[in-house]
Amino acid sequence: MALKASELNVGDTYKEQLVEDLKRTQIVQYAGASGDYNPLHTDEIFTTKVAGYPSVFAHGMLTMGMTGKMVTNYVGDGRLTKYGVRFTNQVWPGDTLEATATVESIEDEGNGKLVNLAISTTNQDGVEVVKGYAQARVD
Repeated sequence: MALKASELNVGDTYKEQLVEDLKRTQIVQYAGASGDYNPLHTDEIFTTKVAGYPSVFAHGMLTMGMTGKMVTNYVGDGRLTKYGVRFTNQVWPGDTLEATATVESIEDEGNGKLVNLAISTTNQDGVEVVKGYAQARVD
């Protein structure tokens, strides 16, 4: 079912849990899928002993991808026109992530409308790990 501009109001929010208890296996699987084998994401000994972090952590693009899926779940497939994020904190194994899209504005565009969204993904402690924006065509 397509998102309708007539059903949207500035300030409306859509929330979705992205992952509960992120597993190290999921992080390593993403490394394989993306080809990004940076040891900060896959090698516990390197990450703790050499780099000084408490553990391996997720790729920013993994978090961006999960957040993007939430956006397309909300606006529908093939409707996204812009999407960008900033990584604001690391995502660790065991984290539970929730993403929120907030309607910032609705504007006319030719024959249709565009919705502008503020995007935020937070962990189980309420710490923002991704902040961004999206724009999508709506009926």
